Amino acid sequence: MIVVFTGGTGGTKLVQGLRHVVRPEELTVIVNTGDDLEWWGLHVSPDVDSVLYGLADLLSKERGWGVDGDSFRCLERMKELGEASWFSLGDLDLATHLTRTAMLRAGKTLSEATAELAEKLRTRARVLPMSDDRVSTMLETARGTLSFQEYFVRERHQVEVQAVRFEGAEQARPAPGVIDSIERASAIVFAPSNPVTSIGPILAIPGIRDALRRSAAPVVAVSPIVGGAAVSGPAAALMRMMGWPSTIAGVAKAYEDFLDVLVVDEADTAEAISIQQSAFSQQRAKAGGQSTIHHVPSAGVRLFATNTIMSSADDKRDLAAFVLDCATAQTARA
Repeated sequence: MIVVFTGGTGGTKLVQGLRHVVRPEELTVIVNTGDDLEWWGLHVSPDVDSVLYGLADLLSKERGWGVDGDSFRCLERMKELGEASWFSLGDLDLATHLTRTAMLRAGKTLSEATAELAEKLRTRARVLPMSDDRVSTMLETARGTLSFQEYFVRERHQVEVQAVRFEGAEQARPAPGVIDSIERASAIVFAPSNPVTSIGPILAIPGIRDALRRSAAPVVAVSPIVGGAAVSGPAAALMRMMGWPSTIAGVAKAYEDFLDVLVVDEADTAEAISIQQSAFSQQRAKAGGQSTIHHVPSAGVRLFATNTIMSSADDKRDLAAFVLDCATAQTARA
């Protein structure tokens, strides 16, 4: 079983690729729900929905979110009625949120509702929200405390972030199947998602990070940083806010306690070689009692370079196959 941790558009692209290189039934996707919000009285799970639509071949190729070919007449009417309209929901997309909200109000958990939606959409892969408990990503900014969607969509992530917290995480429990999937995985993949606000909320749930540390499966991460910049979104700025460099070394730093392999873009090949050499130098320096170099992967982390920009369906499949080859190589090495 291949287990994927994901959130955001880049993560969904890799999941789409993986669906074509392994049997969907062998794929389990653990998804960030820190971005969830209530909008027009409906429970919206943006990252879960992107994964479901991506697996069902319904995802908008143009936008990277929502349903392909959707219309926005309801949004237009809500705006005319003076209701909030900064968060865009398409008309077909609304059907998903209406169905989920009805399930939740009937007493189903988020993971139960997600499983039913996955079945209705014939995704075949298993999609798990990180928790059935409410966890909200909150950002302290120069304009006050903002939810993730207020920061990312309404403010277009143009305000400076001073701190990030995951409200409710300490009391939350992993959704049913999350820990078991990690324990039974043959490979664990971290998609090229924002380490702070897409993967961070998942790792903040008690028990998940510990399960990753214990896992015997190879853990492979794909860097969302290419040439010192995020492929999309505010990942680089948020990483710097966390005290990590906005480089591939910063991605490795975010996952350093469980990471085995980091896949980077070809544009970062020279840096990958440099930081790998620095890691071994650091290991030798520690052994000799000398000063060490900070923010480099441990000597145990292997770095591989390939094209990580998923502009086409072939790119998605090629990257997915490369990631699984890296996992296989790591298993053979162990």
